[in-house]
Amino acid sequence: ILDEIISFFANYGFTVATGPEIEYDWYNFEALNMAKDHPARDMFSNFYLKKNMLLRSHTSPVQIRVMEKQKPPVKIICPGRCYRHDAFDASHSPVFHQVEGLYIDKGVCFGELKWILSEFVKFIFGSETKYELRPSFFPFTEPSGELVISCTVCGGEGCQVCGNSGWIECLGCGMVHPQVLENVNISPKRYSGYAFGMGAEILLNPVQKS
Repeated sequence: ILDEIISFFANYGFTVATGPEIEYDWYNFEALNMAKDHPARDMFSNFYLKKNMLLRSHTSPVQIRVMEKQKPPVKIICPGRCYRHDAFDASHSPVFHQVEGLYIDKGVCFGELKWILSEFVKFIFGSETKYELRPSFFPFTEPSGELVISCTVCGGEGCQVCGNSGWIECLGCGMVHPQVLENVNISPKRYSGYAFGMGAEILLNPVQKS
């Protein structure tokens, strides 16, 4: 599934970027607009190794590291292992794989993000899969959204995997928050961009492509 995701985005000009799995707090949180007392940190349930170092809880730190070294345009896909103190259940694991994407350039808009995600759903799950882009909140994007798809296990009927809702959260996304750009010395007045992130294991359930 990682190869399929990477292959899809490579066709649209995204290059693969990687980074360390042991990360500094700055890259994992602070540079992403989450200060030490930010309540959004609570949803990550982290494995700290010492005060300012932890096992990364998402691959977003790779985006920060790339933007520190490379000025726009930046168009990357970031696959890798992540770690969170979550109990095993139908949709959670303390070790999982995530793929994040980032596109920064002049004039990038939300419409581009919405379009490429619609094409992604068709490519991975088939043209008959239902999907919705719902408003959400993430500290590092504004506005933010969640892409949900009809459950690939029960077909929308309701099961343990989808919490009997018929829908599975596929990924989070949004326009990169201006503060994040300022944290890596990129002017939010000149540049804009979108970002998204998905858990690869969520996409592993087989479906019939149309």
